[in-house]
Amino acid sequence: MVSDTGVCAGGRVERLWHRVGIGMRTLFHRRGQAFVFATCAVALAATLAGCGGSKHPATTSAAPANPNRDAWGTVWLCRPGLSDNPCAGALTTTEIAPDGTRTVIPTAGNPKAPIDCFYLYPTISRERTLNADLEIGLEERLIATAQAAPFAQTCRVFAPMYRQVTNVGIGRKGGIPARAERVAYRSALDGFKAYLAHYNDGRGFVLIGHSQGASALVGIIRAMVDKDPALRKRLVSALILGGNVTTARGKTTGGDFTNIPLCTSAPQTGCVVAYSTFSSAPPANALFGRPGSTLDPFTRGRPTAALQSACVNPAAPAGGTAALTAAFPSLTLGFLQSRTHVKLSVSTPWASFPSEFTATCRTNGSEAWLQVTASSARGRSLLTLANGLGPRWGLHLLDVNVALDNLVALVRGEAVTYAG
Repeated sequence: MVSDTGVCAGGRVERLWHRVGIGMRTLFHRRGQAFVFATCAVALAATLAGCGGSKHPATTSAAPANPNRDAWGTVWLCRPGLSDNPCAGALTTTEIAPDGTRTVIPTAGNPKAPIDCFYLYPTISRERTLNADLEIGLEERLIATAQAAPFAQTCRVFAPMYRQVTNVGIGRKGGIPARAERVAYRSALDGFKAYLAHYNDGRGFVLIGHSQGASALVGIIRAMVDKDPALRKRLVSALILGGNVTTARGKTTGGDFTNIPLCTSAPQTGCVVAYSTFSSAPPANALFGRPGSTLDPFTRGRPTAALQSACVNPAAPAGGTAALTAAFPSLTLGFLQSRTHVKLSVSTPWASFPSEFTATCRTNGSEAWLQVTASSARGRSLLTLANGLGPRWGLHLLDVNVALDNLVALVRGEAVTYAG
């Protein structure tokens, strides 16, 4: 969990998460908004406006001096050794079984982890410019906690700030400006280059990205990792979540990547885990799970007949249906709770839900998606699979957290394989 200090002057993080829950309820009751808020926690960006640390610039003026800016000029949202590090909070978890049974699991980060994780956050900026600046805001801190912090159990987490396309840019009439996409990608690429040059020291690394962060990772892998045998050797895996990774039809490579395949077993290394979640078959105009999406800069407007969207089940990379273990910051549970008699409030920073959902990869022609289904009968599930952005988006808000413990476990096993 994010610490009480360094987040919002004079306020406790519990109050912030309470406001996040309010924001999430607001977002999920306003269907059809063209926002790319990428997990339940990040919906705070729709309503958080009065906190002393929140971002609201309407100009492109330079960001003030930042203690998270390193000697080479990179601003780090998360990096080992930072005093303000949202990826280094408490991780103790209350595990809630489908029958309501609770078990507290002591969980902590591992500062001596043998591998690194490089994380790019999703679209969250509320700035009124096409591209965000590099000022660290409340939104970035909270989403890093919600998505990336649990990976600190098994890797050192690095997350650069990057000049992502803002919600204003993505919602712009006429589509996302190409120049804004280029600025965002080059900024993310600079962050990865800075990580390699100054912090990697030859270690194995996992690449993690969601939504716009996933799209940027596809470009980074295409430009640097896929073409470089030395970097491919150090790639433990790439978790490209809520994006649009493609392969050649019936193949594990041949679309976005020539040399890096999709993962087909656990704990395989040097491969890609990619998926977008839906609770049913995506519509024909879905933004994810199909080549040629308007949100995919690599296939947009190009021939896609020979391509296939990628889907790797994080709970069963070899295929088939498997149980997911969802995990969420505990103070978001009021929003996620379904209408059951079970109270979901817990005293630990995190809550997890083993076997609450199952998942399987499904295909339809060139489309592929991770179909997520509640394990319990309707009305008895502890959590609700909310589709708050409309059918085109599927379960985009939940892509990471609905399988977060599975992803962390997968990386833990990959680290063992890589070290061996």
